[in-house]
Amino acid sequence: MAEYLLYGFAQSGNSYKPALYLELAGADWTPRFVDFFNGETRTPAYRQINVMGEVPVLEHKGQHLAQSGVILDYLLEQFGKYGWNGDGERREILRWLLWDNHKLTSYTATYRFLRVLMPNPNPVVVEEFRKRAESSWKILDTQLSGTRYLVGDRLTIADISACGYLFFDDELGVDWNQYPNVRDWLQRIRSEPGWKHPYDLLPGHPIQKRA
Repeated sequence: MAEYLLYGFAQSGNSYKPALYLELAGADWTPRFVDFFNGETRTPAYRQINVMGEVPVLEHKGQHLAQSGVILDYLLEQFGKYGWNGDGERREILRWLLWDNHKLTSYTATYRFLRVLMPNPNPVVVEEFRKRAESSWKILDTQLSGTRYLVGDRLTIADISACGYLFFDDELGVDWNQYPNVRDWLQRIRSEPGWKHPYDLLPGHPIQKRA
């Protein structure tokens, strides 16, 4: 049995964040598929694992840890990789983690869900979330104009968090050439030994609907 068990599914960029960390760190881990699209996260059994009814959840040493940012922080403690040097960098990484969860992932994930995963979405709502996602992509591109990674010149958990939904570029309908600093940053992450696309790293693609 693997040391780390990660509950999630391939379409979830939030699941991808800790999955990518585990893969890059060379951890002994395995995914546990959560059948989100057929309602598993709403079941009483799953709510016993995570009362929030969300993925990801990391199971390790008898604990169940929820929320991708919390899991990344925990994995950093375990492996000592992709962290900070000093309190100033720690706060800067925290700043980008919180911004990602509140703005970048929030808007981008919702826009993608409306665009490709939700039947018959309201086009006005889709357009509004497109604008919000684009505003976050512009902020990210501006930050990366002066640095190779979000915090300094090396990969940290801030990058692993922020990239979570951005490798779904075809589903987002975005050409990253319009955001050249984001484009180059994503390529640097792709070049990390062990990098895999979400659909190659986690189970659940393509989506299987019950009859």
